[in-house]
Amino acid sequence: MDFPILFEDGEALVIDKPAGLPLDTPRAGGVSLDDYLDELRFGFQRAPAPVHRLDRDTSGCLLLARNPKALKRFSAAFEARIVTKVYLGVVQGTFELKHGTIDLALSKISSAANGWRMIAAKKGKPARTHWKVLAEHDGLSLVEFRPETGRTHQIRVHALEGLGQPLVGDPVYGDGDGTGRTLLHALRLEVPRDGKPPVVAEAPIPDDFRALGFTL
Repeated sequence: MDFPILFEDGEALVIDKPAGLPLDTPRAGGVSLDDYLDELRFGFQRAPAPVHRLDRDTSGCLLLARNPKALKRFSAAFEARIVTKVYLGVVQGTFELKHGTIDLALSKISSAANGWRMIAAKKGKPARTHWKVLAEHDGLSLVEFRPETGRTHQIRVHALEGLGQPLVGDPVYGDGDGTGRTLLHALRLEVPRDGKPPVVAEAPIPDDFRALGFTL
């Protein structure tokens, strides 16, 4: 698999992760990013390690640390919420209000019949997402999401519960129809570093977004 490299130096790689590729080996088996990490060494002694998570369906910027010290520092930056993350999502419907902030705490629930999912819950973990409509086309909206926190499925749940509409193609929080995946893309990533320029990367808008009439 060919991974476009969006940023590279001695500490960091940022790849454009393709949609459909999980970070870890699925329980049912199959290919994951783990299978390609050795190929991403590019002459370094160690294979790089993912610093943060992207869902299987989510495409775009994924930061990999090239050594344990860098992994620790980058992880601390995410934990301290000083990393700038910008996502694009295609959302069902259009909206009268074109921008805002969603503050909805999230909690995990599970059942034997339906598996697990995240829900908005007052006693859940705090989650905040800033959003802005960038374009509308054929009853769909291209929305920029800037999450302050990094909760599991945060943007997917905030789209449904905060905006009142799911991301197109979401099989858990929507009907799963319309595309082959949940239309969420990690567009931009900026990670500050002490004494060095920040890690800055931007991933091109995917073809399935363009097929629906959305470009930047």
